[in-house]
Amino acid sequence: MQEYITAFILGIVEGLTEFLPVSSTGHLIITGELLNFTGPKAEMFEVVIQLGAILAVVVLYKDRFMGLLSYDPKRTFSGIYGIYLLVLTSIPASILGLFTSDLIKKHLFNSTTVAWALGIGALAILLVESFSRHPRFNSLDQITPVLALGIGLFQCLALWPGFSRSAATIMGGMILGANRRCAAEYSFIAAVPIMCAATSYDLIKGWSLLNPKDFAVLAVGFIISFITAWIAVKGFIRLLTKITLRPFAIYRLIIAPLILFF
Repeated sequence: MQEYITAFILGIVEGLTEFLPVSSTGHLIITGELLNFTGPKAEMFEVVIQLGAILAVVVLYKDRFMGLLSYDPKRTFSGIYGIYLLVLTSIPASILGLFTSDLIKKHLFNSTTVAWALGIGALAILLVESFSRHPRFNSLDQITPVLALGIGLFQCLALWPGFSRSAATIMGGMILGANRRCAAEYSFIAAVPIMCAATSYDLIKGWSLLNPKDFAVLAVGFIISFITAWIAVKGFIRLLTKITLRPFAIYRLIIAPLILFF
């Protein structure tokens, strides 16, 4: 029974934090340590529940993803051009992650490094919000190759667990001239290819660690992650029409020292 409770809790944590600028990886590392659920099998579990969060975005933005299958003259972000933009965004972190993933997991997957990443990321959010300019890009259909590649370069910051892929890409988009909503929506959609690639790679490497008895527990985490991510993404997009990213930065600044202290 305990393993199902753990799956339920981690599914909620993953779903709530995957697409918010607070770092799902960091929260999963901390939660795993609190629940005494660590090690290679725990890492595989986290990979599987990430797929639930990814699926939530695919379903929420199904029209945009279906639009990538054929060009729509009413939507610039469609067809081969849309895929091209996503590839540009995915390349930098994919290449860097391929060569550094083992080092990152060895040296950066702990609560201390996560706490520092949360704190530094929070200060970066506050800085970006303080100096944000009048946006030039207000919708996905205005995204250019230069903007897509620039966001991809910022996405490399997310390889530091605790910094947050969402925070890195949204801040990158804002720095390069996108408004918050446009940057957030592109962040969600751009997350799908790179997260699918990363999770597929980890699944292939660690599939042998799982056995048939684990599948029911994995299913619980997957489903809870999907439902929670659905709610989190819809709520976050609504919030961005009313607030800045500062509340998320404050949250990060509060929990970072608490993690270091405890």
